[in-house]
Amino acid sequence: MEMVPSEENQLVPKEIENAAEEPRVLCIIQDTTNSKTVNERLTVNLPASTSLSKLHEDVAHKAGYMIGTFDLAWGNISEMTPLDQSSAITLSESGFEAGKRNFLQLTDRDGEQPQMASDESGTADSSGLDDSSQERFIGPLPRESTGGCSNDYSSPSYSYSSILNKSETGYVGLVNQAMTCYLNSLLQTLFMTPEFRNALYNWEFEESEEDQVSSIPYQLQRLFVLLQTSKKRAIETTDVTRSFGWDSSEAWQQHDVQELCRVMFDALEQKWKLTEQADLINQLYQGKLKDYVRCLECGNESWRNDTYLDIPLVIRPFGASQVYGSVEEALQAFVQPETLDGANQYFCERCKKKCDARKGLRFLHFPYLLTLQLKRFDFDYTTMHRIKLNDRMTFPDELDMSPFMDVEDEKSPQTESCTDSGAENEGSCHSDQMSNDFATDDCVDEGICLDSTGSAERGLKPKVAETVNSLTFELFSVMVHSGSAAGGHYYACIKSFTDGQWYSFNDQHVSKISLEDIRKTYGGSTGSRGYYSSAFASSTNAYMLIYRLKDPSRNTKYLDPEDFPEHIKYLVQKEKESEEQEKRQREIERNTCKIKLFCLHPGKMMTMIENKLEVHKDKTLREATQMAYKLLELEGVVPLDCCRLVKYDEFHEYLELSYEDDEDTPMGMLLGGVKTSYMFDLLLETRRPEQVFQPYRPGEVMVKVHVVDLKNDTIVPPVSVRAFLNQSIAEFKQLIAQATGLCAETMRVVLERCYNDLRLLFVPNKTLKAEGFFRSNKIFVESSDSPDQQLPFTDSHLWKLLDRHGNTIRLMVLLPEQLPGTLFNRTAGQKAAGGSDGSFEGSKAARKPVEAILEESTEKLKSLSYQQQQQGSSNSDSQKSSDTSDFEHIESPTQELDSGSSASAAADNRELEDRIQAAAAGGSAGPASDPDNQYAGEERSDSEVHNDRSTSSVDSDILSSSHSSDTLCNADSGPIQLANGLDSHSITSSRRSKAHEGKKETWDTAEEDSGTDSEYDDNGKSKASSTPFMYFRVSEPRNQGEASGDAQKCIIVHVDKRITLAAFKQNMEPFVGVGSSQFKVFRVYANNQEFESVRLNETLSSFSDDNKITIRLGRALKKGEYRVKVYQLLVNEAEPCKFLVDTVFAKGMTVRQSKEELLPQVKEQCKLDLSIDRFRLRKKTWKNPGTVFLDYHVYEEDINISSNWEVFLEVLDEPEKMKSMSQLAVLTRRWSPTHMKLEAFREVVLESSSVEELKEKLCEISGIPLENLEFAKGRGTFPCDISVLEIHQDLDWNPKVSTLNVWPLYICDDGAVVFYRDSTEELMDMSEDERSVLIKKESSRLLKTGHRVSYSPRKEKALKIYLDGGPAKDSAQD
Repeated sequence: MEMVPSEENQLVPKEIENAAEEPRVLCIIQDTTNSKTVNERLTVNLPASTSLSKLHEDVAHKAGYMIGTFDLAWGNISEMTPLDQSSAITLSESGFEAGKRNFLQLTDRDGEQPQMASDESGTADSSGLDDSSQERFIGPLPRESTGGCSNDYSSPSYSYSSILNKSETGYVGLVNQAMTCYLNSLLQTLFMTPEFRNALYNWEFEESEEDQVSSIPYQLQRLFVLLQTSKKRAIETTDVTRSFGWDSSEAWQQHDVQELCRVMFDALEQKWKLTEQADLINQLYQGKLKDYVRCLECGNESWRNDTYLDIPLVIRPFGASQVYGSVEEALQAFVQPETLDGANQYFCERCKKKCDARKGLRFLHFPYLLTLQLKRFDFDYTTMHRIKLNDRMTFPDELDMSPFMDVEDEKSPQTESCTDSGAENEGSCHSDQMSNDFATDDCVDEGICLDSTGSAERGLKPKVAETVNSLTFELFSVMVHSGSAAGGHYYACIKSFTDGQWYSFNDQHVSKISLEDIRKTYGGSTGSRGYYSSAFASSTNAYMLIYRLKDPSRNTKYLDPEDFPEHIKYLVQKEKESEEQEKRQREIERNTCKIKLFCLHPGKMMTMIENKLEVHKDKTLREATQMAYKLLELEGVVPLDCCRLVKYDEFHEYLELSYEDDEDTPMGMLLGGVKTSYMFDLLLETRRPEQVFQPYRPGEVMVKVHVVDLKNDTIVPPVSVRAFLNQSIAEFKQLIAQATGLCAETMRVVLERCYNDLRLLFVPNKTLKAEGFFRSNKIFVESSDSPDQQLPFTDSHLWKLLDRHGNTIRLMVLLPEQLPGTLFNRTAGQKAAGGSDGSFEGSKAARKPVEAILEESTEKLKSLSYQQQQQGSSNSDSQKSSDTSDFEHIESPTQELDSGSSASAAADNRELEDRIQAAAAGGSAGPASDPDNQYAGEERSDSEVHNDRSTSSVDSDILSSSHSSDTLCNADSGPIQLANGLDSHSITSSRRSKAHEGKKETWDTAEEDSGTDSEYDDNGKSKASSTPFMYFRVSEPRNQGEASGDAQKCIIVHVDKRITLAAFKQNMEPFVGVGSSQFKVFRVYANNQEFESVRLNETLSSFSDDNKITIRLGRALKKGEYRVKVYQLLVNEAEPCKFLVDTVFAKGMTVRQSKEELLPQVKEQCKLDLSIDRFRLRKKTWKNPGTVFLDYHVYEEDINISSNWEVFLEVLDEPEKMKSMSQLAVLTRRWSPTHMKLEAFREVVLESSSVEELKEKLCEISGIPLENLEFAKGRGTFPCDISVLEIHQDLDWNPKVSTLNVWPLYICDDGAVVFYRDSTEELMDMSEDERSVLIKKESSRLLKTGHRVSYSPRKEKALKIYLDGGPAKDSAQD
């Protein structure tokens, strides 16, 4: 190969230099082999002369796959044949285009997932010759998002596809459910223990005794069988955890592996009772030791024997400045005795006095499997945080335990061969005293290291000759923890007893490692960095070590499959069949196209329904149509040959393509392959038998044509028309004329480009594309010969109708219960002056008061409009005539609700309408003489009404549709072709509603200051005098809550959303029956929460169709007023907070004035007859009582107030003691330990924040001597409930402070709770039965009040294995 100099003065091959000059091919590859990579793209930029085989090599390298295990195919649908990966043909010769993007798909080969290249690399790098390469197999598994990581664990193999193929090591990994790495490490260690695995295989499950799902031994047995025989790379552990009684939340809990080991062994012992394996755990893991105390004067020794399952070894002794450098040193310290002398002397039974003594532990028996726990988790009392000790601690490959065995040859007190471990006051050697749970709080690992650099390092020893009676143990498992005390990751390094090879079991990854990798788990740093060297040390170190006794008579080998018991062979066959079935199902899933399916269902009133179609990629279009036909339940509704599948865009409601002549084409070809998601959907289109499907071709646009009838002010449902973007407006009009029968010469076409953006298309030669047409479009057409065509578009009647159509929304308004004398009753009770005017009689009006007031409101709007036209209109006579005719076509509410009624029903409605109008006209002259009229503000003339409402010229047309934003008449009023499957207006209407839901709502938030935007003056009159009139119409009301019997009515309001809240309230006055300043508007949200709308100058633009509004009677706020909720404070009741009334406080008002206004309200509404000097108001914060408000305090000056404020009303038993803000009111409660009882609350008023004054006051009310009085501050929210079983020891009694406003009390405001007691009282001595009764009583009491039974600052969830199927659910828990 000829070499040439490059630009950087380096020699490069000449062919590479020439390649840089030739055209390059950019390949973009989509990996479709699994769901996690389907949305990712790989890019390869190669010279055009590159061969196909080299392309496959580069793609394999980039994707991390092995060559020959995947295929590359073109990304288009025209050719699915894979590229020849062994071909020497160049890219340019294969059809690749230089300078352009070439799309390829990476697919599986012969239905098998691509093999990961890391499988082979793991084998190649496991020789132990290259230490740098070994680093990749040791250590925790990083997250998939970890960047810049060079080890194998950040490779693309960490996905679901990686668990489908077994590792080259021959071992199977375990899938991490979320945070179950600790479980995986222990399970792999038990599986690699021959004695435990074989014993588990010998146990046989009895179906008659227990369910398989809840049987822990059976699920472990099944898991071990899968670990030994499965062909997968990794298997799930969910069945095992389910047998533990765990739910999915347990997978997100971090736990300690040593704690899990202890709990699991306990559970297995319980499950194995009365079986051959009943004593298996003890036989394998249990050892014995002696806990002794020996008198140094007489030599008398007292002792007891204990058992242990593991030995906890201290790394840093408590209070020491050095750490143990090896396991041998830690074991020596474990049996090192301590001397009991001085104040800690031991009482000798033989000497009958206290004597110096030796206390310690002696090992009597070591288990066959020796478990050592390195206590790396500690507590730093300086920082009050948990820490992890990352210091170096070596451990040998073979451990001789004979130096630590007990030798019973002590003859004198001076013999010191037996030693003790009491340095850390751990008592027993059991692991129960360990506290290694991971903290879930925000503590950080301090990494404090007290490295003992002078200790001798003991490396891994070579193997020695085995002796029968030796106590030599062989290391075979190291469970490693990586991370801090707050959390981390576990994995296991385990040696196989078959070949002596070490393996790293890191969740689903299994790889070979060397002895050098084991040494890296010693911990510590490579060099000395001083006292805090562990802060710079690796956080990956050994945590648990498991040794096996070297005893040829007991050491066993793993059972081979041919030696399995019969029940295990049956289980293997069963799991093999299940795995094969799963593989077949997975193959089907990988070849199944899943796509959204829509249909305008003819049997469901042409409602658009949605489903999901799952069809195999090899199924033809005809077969897929049959599947969709059955899926949508169209049998018996429409024939199968009247249905077809078409390509559909749900977002734009656009029919993209029809598949003519593709009935026998596979769906994989039509859909572009199997994908996790598609950029389009399918629609099952239907037609009538006499109709013919029209073809849909690419490049067409769909147009929904709404015909507008100006004479009747109606807009008919849409007709679908398909056009091309290059068509002119003139050609488009001809197309519309053919579809609608309108005249093209007089046709006006209006395009709605976006929401309510109307554009008149008047340039004949302009194309649809130039006018802004897209895939799916909406137009309005009108072809009358009226003078309206001569007006400018924005001044025309057509524009007004379309503008109102686009801005009108429908609201559901719930009216309050109407009291006697309201406008409803007054209107209903009005009598006609004569009989010829067609007015109602009194009895008829009483039967239909709502209809009468609805029509009266309509007549008022008509009169207002006429007055404005007469006063300021400058329009032509024809325009006046047109405006006048608007009111002649107002449809009745009944017509609106049932637009499909017959002609006779319409005539009846018009007759009824005329009668109601006549009744309203006849009764409009008499409101001033109405004796029941309680609201003087409503006795107004027409001119007053006109001025108050501030209306301008109004377009008061009534749209014939009840609510639609897209069409204004019923679907039955116009012809709809079944084949035009998208003629329903409901789709666009629902989209518009969804678009409105996302808008920011700023005008109705309860947190806004209601006083700043008041639209009323001091007399309650509206200040919105210049607001233009907006469209407003009310439909016939419906009863709400008929079952409850209330008198509330729900009316349907059609209103222009550009109307302000103030104008909306003015229009609602006739229907509520009071002035707009005398009622409140509440918006109802989806969760039925209500918030008062107080921003009267805001519009209703944030509302959409069918939003709900509740009207409540009550005075609206003026400027400087605030709505206040008043609650009663009942300090000695089970529920201390009780709602009373809603009221209004004003800026500048004194507390006494507000109390005077409250008195009649609480008397009338709450039946509380109070004296103004015998109750107080005080601050309310959640449920806590706060500052006491004094009578002379002024709101907004002395007391900050806000909207929706809350205060407590507290009834006093005696005159108010609080006279000054310098005083402090404290709620006190006596605790009586003798009687196990808490007395009632009593208030104490202090003149200062002195602790001495508080004690003196408590002595006065209780009679406890000052020197015996102790107090403590309550915890939590009022009333600070606490169990009587915990109060005596859990509270911080008698804090050493002199003032109340310092830590730990922080009593700075009124309302604090203080408990006190007599220190000389003894706690009641109770029997177990009495305590049990009291526990139940306290639990019931505290659960009723919503407080927890116990207080514990610990955040971790205890690890438990439930033998009865699962934990008991506590309904009172959060």
